[in-house]
Amino acid sequence: MTYQLTAPLLDACVLGIVAGEDSYGYTLTQKVQAKVDISESTLYPVLRRLQKEKNLETYDQPYQGRNRRYYRITDEGRKQLEFYRREWRDYKNRIDALMDFESEREGE
Repeated sequence: MTYQLTAPLLDACVLGIVAGEDSYGYTLTQKVQAKVDISESTLYPVLRRLQKEKNLETYDQPYQGRNRRYYRITDEGRKQLEFYRREWRDYKNRIDALMDFESEREGE
């Protein structure tokens, strides 16, 4: 992909996924990688940061004799996700307006 995924945008993507359902690291990585090119090693620092900022919390669940660490969005995380969604819509609308500037002028 031509455009870079910045840290806040990656945070927003992770929060969006976890808001839909609690997820463990591997599943989160697979969901993000299905849409954008990102390495697994990039995602774990994001998860730690979101947890440190109280946007995510963790719990362990046994699975086939091992524990999986699941991530769950917090109330603070939901507020942050809504902020990111508003910011994204505004940013997207501004970029769309710039990219469509020529066609808007033709309609004048």
